[in-house]
Amino acid sequence: MKIIIPMAGMGKRMRPHTLTVPKPLIPIAGKPMVQHIVEDLAGICPEKITEIAYVISRAFGKEAEKNLLAVATKLGAQGKIYYQDEPLGTAHAILCAKDSLDEKTLIAFADTLFVADKTAKVDTNKDGIIWVQKIEDPRQFGVVKLDGEGFITDFVEKPQTFISDLAIIGIYYFKDGAYLKNEMQYLIDNDIKDKGEFQLTNAMENMKQKGTKFVTSQVAEWLDCGNKDATIYTNKRILDHKKITGKSEGGKIIQPCFIGENVKIVNSTVGPFASIGDNCVIENSTVENCIVQTNTKVKNAQLSNTLLGNYVEFTGNAKDASIGDYSTIKN
Repeated sequence: MKIIIPMAGMGKRMRPHTLTVPKPLIPIAGKPMVQHIVEDLAGICPEKITEIAYVISRAFGKEAEKNLLAVATKLGAQGKIYYQDEPLGTAHAILCAKDSLDEKTLIAFADTLFVADKTAKVDTNKDGIIWVQKIEDPRQFGVVKLDGEGFITDFVEKPQTFISDLAIIGIYYFKDGAYLKNEMQYLIDNDIKDKGEFQLTNAMENMKQKGTKFVTSQVAEWLDCGNKDATIYTNKRILDHKKITGKSEGGKIIQPCFIGENVKIVNSTVGPFASIGDNCVIENSTVENCIVQTNTKVKNAQLSNTLLGNYVEFTGNAKDASIGDYSTIKN
């Protein structure tokens, strides 16, 4: 089984943090977003993951590529890097990894995280599985319609009139990766676009018309990391769902929390729902419902709903702050 992760977007809504680190490598509950994705996929897959292919922008840089390959290695899989030089749609993004599309394949876009339903393993005998979630306003998502037997009858990209409330969350299984590759290549070769882009839903519609049977599956929770507030909330939910507990020799810890290596907590309370990266110092402060990345110093502060980058020096109070790497804030 292979995993393909299209993740070439630059995450502009997460600036200033994505000015120095690609969005999928921003830590959530102590791990990069993309690491949570591949670990959770591996957890619901009954077969060994042999390869993880990442579709990225060349602007990510060699350090980011090194970190992504390390994530694959931790799962005992081979990592591969592919590049998407233009944002031409979901089908185009996946097709950038066409050399890896040759067998059973899981595809997960790195825009959102999810909490897996551990009881719902991937049925690798199915032709294809599309993970969906019921939502109130599906106009910004691709949606599916089902027949009475649970098979998908229609794929509709961002419907402006109501078609279905089953939104596609960006996770897919294909029994035949080579077949999918051919259908996406057909879209490119014939310049078949929907809303100006080459869409995976169009390729799946062609496959369905030729007899492929697609079914749906659901996750326990679908989580967004589109902006700072959503990312803080996702951190909270992941800490809670995965029962992550942090330890420290000093200070007071209110679980759930993640506490990295070599963290010094002095006369402070950390948590609940705080993630503190390696080599941080928290002194005379309260830090709750926050993400503090590595090598950051927090002093005389009351922090809540705040995201601090790497190598930040923060003194004072914040209830709603987003501070990028190498910043010094003194209130």
